[in-house]
Amino acid sequence: MLNIKEILSVSLILFSVIDILGSIPIIINLRKKVGHIQSEKATLAAGLLMIAFLLAGKSILNLFGIGVEDFAIAGALIIFAVGAEMILGIELFKPDPEAGSGASIVPIAFPLIAGAGTLTTILTLKAEFQQINIGIGILLNLIFVYAVLKSTTWLESKLGKTGLDVLRRIFGIILLSIAVKIFKSNAFPINIG
Repeated sequence: MLNIKEILSVSLILFSVIDILGSIPIIINLRKKVGHIQSEKATLAAGLLMIAFLLAGKSILNLFGIGVEDFAIAGALIIFAVGAEMILGIELFKPDPEAGSGASIVPIAFPLIAGAGTLTTILTLKAEFQQINIGIGILLNLIFVYAVLKSTTWLESKLGKTGLDVLRRIFGIILLSIAVKIFKSNAFPINIG
């Protein structure tokens, strides 16, 4: 059932994890090295990965005997690490300057947009939100990702380095808070009755 509050929550969480604004410096640097980023191709590939994981991720976990709650706790730890990375300004993902024409898929679509953090978050969200609302949240984020990819030059000139750093740190704090909430709700569920 459609729930606006869930859609907004999912959208904000995915927006924070995908952190396309925080990835603008990486995208700009890659664009300078390879010449052109295919925004449509990158957005479509990332969307297909996210939807596939939304639909089949639980089945994959079942093959390994892992419950969604277990995966949610692991996901919370990864989200916490991503948030800490954003706040501390460290970089775990190093883009491959030799990527050439495949740069729209690797590293833009995967792992920048639909990386381990995003895919883990999608499965983690399934423990708390309805699948249709997660799907709509993914779609809304993909629209925003596409718009950002198309306008990185304009954004670079308007936000500046300081503006991008501030946005990255604000979303890092939001991610840390989300990670703590997900961890608490799955590690220490309230038993009623």
